[in-house]
Amino acid sequence: MFKNKTLLITGGTGSFGKAVLNRFLNEKIFKEIRIFSRDEKKQDDLRKELKNSTVKFYIGDVRDQRSVDTVVNGVDYIFHAAALKQVPSCEFFPIEAVKTNVLGTENVLDAAIRHHVERVVVLSTDKAVYPINAMGITKALMEKVMVAKSRNAMNTVLCGTRYGNVMASRGSVIPLFVNQIKNNIDITITDPKMTRFMMTLDDAVDLVLFAFKHGNQGDIFVQKSPASTIEDLAKALIELYKAKNKISIIGTRHGEKLYESLLNREEMIKAEDMKDYYRIPADNRDLNYNQFFSEGYVDISKIEEYHSHNTERLDVEGTKQLLLKLTMINNDLKR
Repeated sequence: MFKNKTLLITGGTGSFGKAVLNRFLNEKIFKEIRIFSRDEKKQDDLRKELKNSTVKFYIGDVRDQRSVDTVVNGVDYIFHAAALKQVPSCEFFPIEAVKTNVLGTENVLDAAIRHHVERVVVLSTDKAVYPINAMGITKALMEKVMVAKSRNAMNTVLCGTRYGNVMASRGSVIPLFVNQIKNNIDITITDPKMTRFMMTLDDAVDLVLFAFKHGNQGDIFVQKSPASTIEDLAKALIELYKAKNKISIIGTRHGEKLYESLLNREEMIKAEDMKDYYRIPADNRDLNYNQFFSEGYVDISKIEEYHSHNTERLDVEGTKQLLLKLTMINNDLKR
């Protein structure tokens, strides 16, 4: 499927992009992999680190249609990971989140259709389900844009993934806790009972590849993931590092949820269980339908969304075992 093909990864210098790169470069399949991002410093660092002629670097922004057109021309597949992902910054600058996460995605999808790209997978987040913050709202809109475009994308398959907290990714809580442990200061947690889905970067890559292989127009895929409370996560790290840090509760931050949902109730009604994954098929009704007016789902009130409070719950020991899959943790513990 990938042999002698050209892959574009938008936001390719981020945590996900680098994980995908490592997977594919080890397998030596693609003819060319294009990295598209705004940060020339990160691109230069990655270029020096890889020293691989298969990887081509393009400076540009998904907000700019011209730069998107340039990089998409000649591409077979796209993994669209470029986004503004930090909840606080999106809260203060919501229009910037709209420009990147919504309009930027539209630029990528339009260019993909125009240049006859075969497949596009867009990456979304659990915060898009019942969104309460600007980041989640823009990601939810991104999903709607993808599904809407898929209805008329005759020769380009557009599908998506939605995943929860990627452990140790940039801006996530694990690097923060580790830094606090190393500096012997209190570990700051917002709410001890707050839960989050836990998945590794390898899990995130597996999810995108599963969507790539099995996705139909407008599908969104979700991986079934375990969850941990924030308190158990902090305790697991303290035990692994054999630290004596105290835990300080600082209260819930602006725009934070007690738990995250990966599928809402309306999606659970139609979701296809694919063992380790859920497929959410696109709603392909046209404007001439009665669902919102005279018809409805009788049992929707009996359905519960899939969220981090009702998924498999990891205890401290289970969280430790998952943390030990992370390279950064293993490197630290070997020192």
